[in-house]
Amino acid sequence: MKLVLLSGGSGKRLWPLSNNSRSKQFLKVLTSLDNKPESMVQRVWRQLAAGGMQSNAYIATGKGQLDVLQSQLGYEAQIIVEPERRDTYPAIALAAAYLYSIVGVQLNEIVTILPVDPYVEDHFFDTIKQLESVIYSSGADLALIGVKPTYPSEKYGYIVPGYDRERYLASEYVTVSHFTEKPAEDKAMELIEQQALWNCGVFAFKLEYIINHLKNNGLPIHYEELLKQYIQLPKLSFDYVVVEKASHIVAVPYGGYWKDLGTWNTLTEEMASHQVGKGIITSDCMNTHLVNELDLPVTILGISNAVVAVSPDGILVSQKESSPRIKDVLKHMDDQRPMYEERRWGWYKVIDYDKLQQGGEVLTKRIHIDAGKNVSYQQHMKRSEVWTIISGTGYFLLNEKMIPVKAGDVLHIPVGARHSIRALEALDFIEVQQGSELIEEDIVRLETSWEEMLQARIGR
Repeated sequence: MKLVLLSGGSGKRLWPLSNNSRSKQFLKVLTSLDNKPESMVQRVWRQLAAGGMQSNAYIATGKGQLDVLQSQLGYEAQIIVEPERRDTYPAIALAAAYLYSIVGVQLNEIVTILPVDPYVEDHFFDTIKQLESVIYSSGADLALIGVKPTYPSEKYGYIVPGYDRERYLASEYVTVSHFTEKPAEDKAMELIEQQALWNCGVFAFKLEYIINHLKNNGLPIHYEELLKQYIQLPKLSFDYVVVEKASHIVAVPYGGYWKDLGTWNTLTEEMASHQVGKGIITSDCMNTHLVNELDLPVTILGISNAVVAVSPDGILVSQKESSPRIKDVLKHMDDQRPMYEERRWGWYKVIDYDKLQQGGEVLTKRIHIDAGKNVSYQQHMKRSEVWTIISGTGYFLLNEKMIPVKAGDVLHIPVGARHSIRALEALDFIEVQQGSELIEEDIVRLETSWEEMLQARIGR
């Protein structure tokens, strides 16, 4: 069995920590087994390793998330990169073509799709393993995992079984009659009485099922060819294009703990501490959480059942029960430049941004590069940069000339100049950009590996 974890979305339900470049699965607000900060994707990746499934797992994601995935999971993670964000059908189609034509997976092998961020117990992955035998024994097009509901939720979709109660309880799996999406509470209660299950977004199929689907729709089954046509694939969900049209679907019930940590009120329920970052929560604050990414202290006095989240992107103060409304509130706010991003080499934080009256823009960042890491050898066509080293040591490469750097050094990078920097020890510097248009897309990457750039550029 091969696993494909879908890592997409830009979600704003956990604003101000989540934004257009940092999705909820990358927020390090959980706690690992060794009591260190851990993100949702790191937790799932660790659970896959514990279950012996990590080596057969692939992550399907957009190129905008590649850096943060490599930063959090390491370079050994197998990643299938989508050229642009579309929807789950194009993502799964591309992953299937990759497994078939690049990895060489046999058509009869089972592929299981799951979200990259479910909050589950370890034995949930034992249930995932059952999907392989269920597909073979049932002859179904698709096999799903359905979570046994613990309350009549209005947030989840429901899988409605077609068998009677006795058959349901006796069988390893149930035939799916139909789906009901996010019903009202009274309807959800009726569905639970019918033994309906929560749809947790996990499903399996034989690889040939999707490969045949591509063929029947005149789409390439080879990865490189499908990649060229990716922009032409419909921006539609896999549920709409495939699941709703499947003739035989079964579901395996799962009775353990499962949770979607998609809102502040659900996420804080699973946090090991009421406080992350600098600040004080007074003892008369009941069930209040603080998540603070800034280096400024935040003090909360006598406020209960609340969440206070602080990041370079903004500040949220909300009653927990009201926090799911944040996505609707932000619809009326103009999208702003993400103020913090995690990269494969470290992170950067935007300190200041300004449009000059005489024309042009100025952007100031604080950049951190982990020891032994480097940024790519690159150039910019619309801006110049000045770097002031704050701490650490490293090597600066400018137009094929290598210069050792230390705290206090000031480095000037003209428009179009080729440049990179490598940290010998953790390196921090202030970057001031000035130009006509200051966007992340104004980067021409020449080499990524430090060893490659030295060989190619200065013959070492």
